[in-house]
Amino acid sequence: MTKFTIFLILIVVVAFLLVVVIMVQNPKGGGLSSSFGGGGTQQLGGVKKTGDFLDKSTWFLATLLIALILLSNITIDGAGGVSDSKALDTDETTTQPVTPPATTNESTDGAE
Repeated sequence: MTKFTIFLILIVVVAFLLVVVIMVQNPKGGGLSSSFGGGGTQQLGGVKKTGDFLDKSTWFLATLLIALILLSNITIDGAGGVSDSKALDTDETTTQPVTPPATTNESTDGAE
């Protein structure tokens, strides 16, 4: 298993977790904390802070996803090498030199 494959698996897992965390949040501010009945007061041992946890986890997962994507770019095979175009490469094995036709010393008119 290559490093790139490991990064790819981690990226998929983090992206899935990020989708789950975003889907749990309510766009109007209620979210998971409103389902426990904690509107403006702190109930059930800190349900009011559930929105803060979801916000922080969203930012953390998004930052982690970006970092994993940037790090995976380093591990791609050939990323550190020269990225010149092969179309512009003048390799001797692909180009053959042009040779002039062979000349003979024989006379074509036979007048010698």
